[in-house]
Amino acid sequence: MPTASRCAHVHRLPMRSPDDVSALEAAIAEGGIDPAGIVAILGKTEGNGCVNDFTRAFAVRSLEALLEKHLPTEALRRIAMVMSGGTEGALSPHMIVFEAREARDDTPRAFVKSLALGRAQTPPLAGEHLGRMQQVEQVAAGVTAAIKDAGISDPADVHYVQVKCPLLTMERIEAVDARGLRTAVRDTLKSMGFSRGASALGVAVALGELTLSDLSDAMICSDYARYSERAATSGGVELLDHEIMVAGMSAAWTGPLAIDHAVMRDAIDIEPARAALARLGLAVPGQVPEAGRGRIAAVLAKAEAAQSGKVRGRRHTMLDDSDISSTRHARAFVAGALAGLFGFTDLFVSGGAEHQGPDGGGPIAIIVDRT
Repeated sequence: MPTASRCAHVHRLPMRSPDDVSALEAAIAEGGIDPAGIVAILGKTEGNGCVNDFTRAFAVRSLEALLEKHLPTEALRRIAMVMSGGTEGALSPHMIVFEAREARDDTPRAFVKSLALGRAQTPPLAGEHLGRMQQVEQVAAGVTAAIKDAGISDPADVHYVQVKCPLLTMERIEAVDARGLRTAVRDTLKSMGFSRGASALGVAVALGELTLSDLSDAMICSDYARYSERAATSGGVELLDHEIMVAGMSAAWTGPLAIDHAVMRDAIDIEPARAALARLGLAVPGQVPEAGRGRIAAVLAKAEAAQSGKVRGRRHTMLDDSDISSTRHARAFVAGALAGLFGFTDLFVSGGAEHQGPDGGGPIAIIVDRT
């Protein structure tokens, strides 16, 4: 008897505000999305992307209010909802819905491997472990579970790992103090970077890019020569655990979607993205033409202000601005560079790339319809 396999679908939907779920609601009503198949929802909301960005939690709660009409509580909790705050410049607020549907192995297969999706959630992380090796180990275990959930047998076939990780608030720091312990950092904004960095190193361990013996507490957010080329981590006040989504290629999945990744060496290094497009069947000398844009299901990238204070030898001021966090500058800058290549602005560009690609650069993943 034929056995069931899975087929991934990716839907990029506009948002008029952080609580706007109307496009998703319409897609569900029209039968274009089955809530039972949703694996993850990634979103760009128009907040500041910092500690007090409540647009992330607002968006998650709005999604939950819609989906709880269609799903039991346990199924709803399994969906990874990763909201990334900050749509500086011309970034367009939007959400990307990742859906898995059942397919049949007796259906003609046009491709050897197709886009595969997996998810996992970790237990809550104690505040004293944030930004330390305990977080690295916890995320590594979660990513390993997500790879297994995706049915990906070789970590080399993983092209993108999204982790939503917690941060420290003053209340959480005080709770650690009350236990007679210390946090890795007491600055709540800096805690976002430490959480993102430790989570990224956890991804690197799970994918075999690094080993636990390569790392120590002292290296986190210090030794930026150690990084993952496929991690994308985002911190938020709205959770205490880690929500993880893995995207890669697997022969156990079918369908026309494929994913590839590249590494930007600095904030204007778009040529690796162009090379990834070519590997996916979209070779373009300039900006992607309109016909080709329709084949691009999603663009997922990280952005970070170089700690050197320079981009290709020229001084930048992103780290010197006392009014605006450097992550906000970097998001807008990288998004502008990538929009010039792809020809659209609903790009999932997330700021804060500690240990995610080389300092000042970052990973980028592209999902394309090969038909």
